[in-house]
Amino acid sequence: MRLNGVEYNDYPDLSPGTYAGESIGVYTAKTFLWMFLGLLTTFAVAFFGYATGCILYVFQIPYFHIVLMVAELAVVLFLSAQLHKLSVPIARALFFLYAALNGVVFSAYFLIFHMASLILVFAMTGVYFGAMTLYGYRTKTDLTRLRPILVGGLIFLIVCTLLSLFLPLGMVDRVVCLIGIAIFLAFTAYDTQKIRTLYTAYQGDTAMLERASIYSALQLYLDFINLFLYLLRFLGKSRK
Repeated sequence: MRLNGVEYNDYPDLSPGTYAGESIGVYTAKTFLWMFLGLLTTFAVAFFGYATGCILYVFQIPYFHIVLMVAELAVVLFLSAQLHKLSVPIARALFFLYAALNGVVFSAYFLIFHMASLILVFAMTGVYFGAMTLYGYRTKTDLTRLRPILVGGLIFLIVCTLLSLFLPLGMVDRVVCLIGIAIFLAFTAYDTQKIRTLYTAYQGDTAMLERASIYSALQLYLDFINLFLYLLRFLGKSRK
């Protein structure tokens, strides 16, 4: 198996349980801490933009939303592609830069949806996400077999998103949201289990383990964000 062009077996498997005295449980907890800090950054930036009214002025800048979208895509693609070459501090900085940029986008949701609706959906996302991470961490089933289905589902969601820009999907959008929820619930369990795989693969290189932790945190961050967005589209109550 490969991560960004690097074979997992490029680094020796020194022991099944620990590296440098750190257990798989501690390593997993640290990965989720980075993910949580990324989410905290996103929602802090989003709420600041909404509470101060800055977002009303920011999105009046011509083509700003396009520039923002390109910047987000560039950061996450560069981070994913160059992760095995970047220093750990730079990789973390790029992760938090992406989270902050995403926060600018999310500030618009405070204008679109009722606050109570946002809080309810966020709580639901946390419960569902937590249940699937627990399953992914505890299960003995090899979830890598789901990868072709998950990638196919992701492509389907991307195509539907592009079509929605040009065609009104109507009730079909509700079905797409349900599929999106299912896909990212499964991705959550899959990416949680992958933390253990990367931990075992890179036990011979502490720096690479740190980078792999950031990579896993990014994947889980994206799982949470997308799960939240599909639940919000399906259940959220927009302002009139």
